[in-house]
Amino acid sequence: MPNPNILLKNQVGKRVLLLGNEAIARGVLEAGISVVTTYPGTPASEIGDSISAIAQKAGLYMEYSVNEIVAVEVAGGAANCGVRALAAMKHVGLNVAADALMTLAYTGVKGGLIIVAADDPECYSSQNEQDSRLYALLSNLPCLEPSNAQEAKDMVVSAVELSEKLELPVILRTTTRVSHTRAPVIYGKLAKPHLKGEFIRDVKRLVMVPANSRPQHDVLLRKMEEAKKITEASPYNLITHKGKDEKYGLISSSSAYNYAVEAAELLGLDIDILKLGMTHPLPEKIIGKFLQEHAKVIVVEELEPYLELHVKTIAKDYAPTTMVYGKIRQQYFPRTGELSTRKVLRGLASIAGRKIPVDLESADEKYAEVAEGLPLRPPVLCAGCPHRASFYVIKRVAGENTIYPTDIGCYALGAAPPLKVGDILVCMGAGIGTAQGISKATEVNTIAIIGDSTFFHAGIPRLLNAVYNKHKLVVAVLDNLTTAMTGHQPHPGTGVTGMQTATERLAIEKVAEGCGVKLVMVVNPFHVKEAENALKEALQFPETSLIVFRAPCTLMLLREKRREGLEIIPFKVNEKCTNCMACVKLLGCPAIILKEGKTVLINENLCAGCGLCAYVCPYKAIEPAKPC
Repeated sequence: MPNPNILLKNQVGKRVLLLGNEAIARGVLEAGISVVTTYPGTPASEIGDSISAIAQKAGLYMEYSVNEIVAVEVAGGAANCGVRALAAMKHVGLNVAADALMTLAYTGVKGGLIIVAADDPECYSSQNEQDSRLYALLSNLPCLEPSNAQEAKDMVVSAVELSEKLELPVILRTTTRVSHTRAPVIYGKLAKPHLKGEFIRDVKRLVMVPANSRPQHDVLLRKMEEAKKITEASPYNLITHKGKDEKYGLISSSSAYNYAVEAAELLGLDIDILKLGMTHPLPEKIIGKFLQEHAKVIVVEELEPYLELHVKTIAKDYAPTTMVYGKIRQQYFPRTGELSTRKVLRGLASIAGRKIPVDLESADEKYAEVAEGLPLRPPVLCAGCPHRASFYVIKRVAGENTIYPTDIGCYALGAAPPLKVGDILVCMGAGIGTAQGISKATEVNTIAIIGDSTFFHAGIPRLLNAVYNKHKLVVAVLDNLTTAMTGHQPHPGTGVTGMQTATERLAIEKVAEGCGVKLVMVVNPFHVKEAENALKEALQFPETSLIVFRAPCTLMLLREKRREGLEIIPFKVNEKCTNCMACVKLLGCPAIILKEGKTVLINENLCAGCGLCAYVCPYKAIEPAKPC
């Protein structure tokens, strides 16, 4: 991430290289947004991180909310006081926020409210690749889709203005490729935030009991009729390429548009291209006219055939003889995964009957040949990660006959060999929820694995349910004192806020006791014997028990030691080693390597000095590289 102060430069016309997410943060400043809320989740995390770094200087309020629905509620509350607000989250976070979002569409807002949903085609860091555009359709809310960093910034300003004009929340839907691609962005003028608002009582609009919500639904539909007029004039819905081949036309949006343009050029298709940036409601008249002007229209989009379905519906009224190609009947483009120029090129060539100008099959074979010789690089827990110690203790005590529902976070990597702790993973907090059903159905020892940030996000209601219904299970909270997987953001257990100010640190063990858990213990997973004894006791307990395995994230610890000038002493393998491979087979630490496939060594540049490998070595063949 660049120097955060660069986002604060009030230099109109300045050209800066930014991530799409950083561009959204700059858009916040240019739009005069005063309240920003988020729960961190890739690919959206850098939006909140960028704002957190500059919030005090910028004079706005930022918070890492405990989960996405709280983030939307806080932002929605501010917006209903006339204060411009933005809530950012990843696509699955929109599921968590949906309950609030659906009703905020009925209440409306007085100040601009943007909901950023960052989709993740290809599941780079997610448990599914749902398409958030369908939430715009479901909620009857406007949706904008940037295709690059410049549009990501500009659309924040446009979305706030649109939100205030319609008095509705507006969804800004990005994708991983937009969020995490760095591109030049030209700055506009900074706007002064206005954090002070006024709440005006309006029971009929704001209190959504049935007698009020029924008429508000009609109000929402009238607002969306107005939105239909706006989308026809939107500068984001336009023909970007005029071609000589009048037979074909192409419609696309978001990051898929970039692939479509490049693929069409490679194929020599000189055709009209309609780019859609406001994708709900769609500009029916613009699309209808485009359909009338072409015998064949190709729709290129990622994930669900959202555009294609609507384009075909519009075609029935405007151009019933125009053929629409996409992914519904014949799958010219895949419905799963992220698109690429190569994938779009294949689809366009098949539709247009063109020969692909490059030998893709040969290229694929060469790529496969080269890739075959490359070492695999699966995601792995960092060297010295306390979760590895926790999993070692859990597996050593509970063994193979225990069921391990797990959760979303770094510790989900515990499901991989050699640790193999993680049998089912659904969504945030579901480790504790699914564990209750499994325990009840099987009467087998069940240990629910959950992290500290996830516990505050979604674990507490599940824990209450377990206590209330007297489920027998062990909840293992792997507390590394940060939201590690998404970039070390704070949470209620860290004692720091998104404004980077100190606050009360909420102890997980105290929360558990407050939920009625009768057996609560806190252990350091690197104190192996103590941790093993605690887990043995918990497994014998007849009701719900909870153990907090607490040790700081190694990356944070190493940074702190380096800042303080403290030496990090790695471990080494001595002459007692018999190459029994116990350290390799039990831990899977990336700092432990095999020379020529058989000799155990420790990479001192990777070793964090946790000493867990020395503990598990049966021959005392691992020791500190120098006296401590």
